[in-house]
Amino acid sequence: MNHMEMYKAKLRSADEAVKVVKSGDVVEYGHFNGKPIACDKALARRHAELKNVEIHTALTLPPPPDTAMKPGSFIFVDWQFSKLTRMLQQNGLAYYSPILYHNAPEMIREGKITRRDVVIARVCPMDEKGFFNLGPQNSETMAKMEMAGTAVIVEVCKTMPVCLGGAEESIHVSKVSAIVEGADGDGLFCAPDISPEPEEVKIAEHIMPHISDGACIQLGIGGIPAQVGKLIVESNLKDLGGHSEMISDAYMRLIECGKMNGKRKNIDRYRVAYTFAVGSKELYEFMHNNPAIASYPVDYTNDPRNIARLENFVSINNALQVDLYSQVNAESIGMKQISGNGGMWDFVIGSQWSRGGKSFICLASTYNASDGSLRSSIVPTFDPGSIVTVPRQMVDYVVTEFGAARVKLMPTWKRAEALINISHPQFRDELIKAAEKMKIWHKATA
Repeated sequence: MNHMEMYKAKLRSADEAVKVVKSGDVVEYGHFNGKPIACDKALARRHAELKNVEIHTALTLPPPPDTAMKPGSFIFVDWQFSKLTRMLQQNGLAYYSPILYHNAPEMIREGKITRRDVVIARVCPMDEKGFFNLGPQNSETMAKMEMAGTAVIVEVCKTMPVCLGGAEESIHVSKVSAIVEGADGDGLFCAPDISPEPEEVKIAEHIMPHISDGACIQLGIGGIPAQVGKLIVESNLKDLGGHSEMISDAYMRLIECGKMNGKRKNIDRYRVAYTFAVGSKELYEFMHNNPAIASYPVDYTNDPRNIARLENFVSINNALQVDLYSQVNAESIGMKQISGNGGMWDFVIGSQWSRGGKSFICLASTYNASDGSLRSSIVPTFDPGSIVTVPRQMVDYVVTEFGAARVKLMPTWKRAEALINISHPQFRDELIKAAEKMKIWHKATA
């Protein structure tokens, strides 16, 4: 049977395809824009006959999953919270699953993660060789497809860009259990273009002096990394490299203007390696069949040992809070889950293992609390329930709009002093008092 015959034999409606799911199963959805839409709706339609089906995914993007709205029938689990998942959690409809991201494929293949009975993911249309490209969400997709105990269902999305590898970026039709042709209107989620806040502009400006020609750059999610990308485009920097878990519009602009050519990279020369992408329609069009970027599984992009092979690696990530011990919370405010640990740990340590590498943890010095009051993002200690995403011994630079403080190898009192110096002036006196009470304030510096 050739690949076209296999395709026709495996073609199903969404309702037919999801009949393989039974109560108590663990169903793994594709991550990011790989989250199925037609199959999710079909599975939700079976809610009356199903109980305790676990749905696992990561960074849930719109449209809202119908299965998450059927508690009792489905338990919705997300590896990396998005705005949509936060809304679901507030109504008791979603749960967070912490994971060391680069370990995911190995843990799935070795059976160290809860079994995966059925895997359902959106993919590109089948090519002339019989392969479905996974699009801009390589992640751990092939590992979970390999280990699916019952079925692998692919939902074809005509607008999904074909993303060249790399490795593990495609699955052959012979390895698929069922094929669902998605509705024509089911396009990709496009991230809105958000103008940077004034604080984000200043933070990016504080990072720029630390980036040199030939540096290899990882940009995380959010306004600060995007602004860093914009400033690099406007700078005289040259021969930069890219290596990241996420491709964003910033990388597109850096590649297109010639600043990021990968000429000096130790591995993957002339290409930006990544494992997923979320961005604009223009970004997805840029990614389609583009040899300047290479799709890899997350155990390649995020393995700190691979990151360390890239000299002068610069890692730039966001945080919610930093305490006076320099512990980093990038996930929650108290017990309210905001984001997730994602690959932050991977890149923080990998960049510091890199020869000449640097890690930057970025945050505005203040935020507005739910009651409207202004709060300091640099705090004496975290509220109960808050998560330590990066322990203090792993922190290199912390950056706010008031400066960049390097705390690596500093004793506790020097860390506290450096962090207070980049906190908002309105809160410095009370932070000093707190540091004195905590016995981490050296009187000679006061």
